[in-house]
Amino acid sequence: MTADALAHIPAAGPEARRRFLLAGGALGLAGLLPRIAAAQGGGWPAKSVRFVVPFAPGGSSEIVARSTAAELSNTLGQSVFVDNKPGAAGNIAMSEVARSDDQHTIILGHIGTLAVNPFIFDKLPYDANKDFKPVSLLAKVPSLYVVHPDVPARNLTEFIAYAKSKPGKLSYGSAGNGSAGHLAFEYLKVTSGVFMLHVPYRGTGPMLTDLLSGRLDASAIGAAAIIPFIKSGKVRCIATGSAKRLPQLPDVPTVAEQGYPGFEMTQWYGMLAPASMAPANVAKLSTETMKAVRAPAALERLRGDAAEAIGGTPEQFAQFIALEQERWKKVIARANIKPD
Repeated sequence: MTADALAHIPAAGPEARRRFLLAGGALGLAGLLPRIAAAQGGGWPAKSVRFVVPFAPGGSSEIVARSTAAELSNTLGQSVFVDNKPGAAGNIAMSEVARSDDQHTIILGHIGTLAVNPFIFDKLPYDANKDFKPVSLLAKVPSLYVVHPDVPARNLTEFIAYAKSKPGKLSYGSAGNGSAGHLAFEYLKVTSGVFMLHVPYRGTGPMLTDLLSGRLDASAIGAAAIIPFIKSGKVRCIATGSAKRLPQLPDVPTVAEQGYPGFEMTQWYGMLAPASMAPANVAKLSTETMKAVRAPAALERLRGDAAEAIGGTPEQFAQFIALEQERWKKVIARANIKPD
């Protein structure tokens, strides 16, 4: 309060003067509170949030990301938009977001970028455990093993026999080296003892184009992205990687049912923030993300694509990542998976 203002306080005694000063202090505090809240994350987000997906459009990753982004846009009060940045098994996008410090960039974490790449690449441009803060596990999607209709196999047993009769002659495609599809098929190969050629692509979309045209024989794809093509007869599903049969495909047996007990292959997706993001912002993002994933509209969308909505705290997601890294490190060593 200025000296001029004090000079104009009515000479009504010390009590009136005290009330006048308190009122001015309250007004000053009221103006300061929004700035304090913003600094502590209360005003976040202050602009649109970029949700980076490290793969090309057309796969399960984009389906999960767009479903989450749609709900988050409502709960956060700011637009959350998906930005696909494919390349190098997700390493390009992960590296870029790891260096981001604008407080409004997040990324879709994935079994490949978090639990596979650290063990198949000699050098990564990011540290999966130090450069990011886990926000929430979003969803799990079972891998489905599919073949082009020209392949003379109606189930996994017939396909394995056919592949063994033509060692190295059949090819399977994936969304890229280190992708969930790559891991899923290599896991099947080492379990069943077949040898097939791996053809990596820059995303599920481009790979699907070649699979549907018959330039590829087979693939392992997240259920969300491939079920429509199975329903239309453009590809044939010979097995599911889930622990139980899927309601959407009740006549398709699991891999475990067809001679490989205990076999399970599920893709998973979660949200990560750069390590530079303020803790208060991460906490708010996590809270709103859990709401978004469990929102009725999101549950319906994911369920329709055979995806299981999860949600969870940053601590729970961090523990899940650690367990998956331990699990797949052993599988990768056994299968001798390389980035090609």
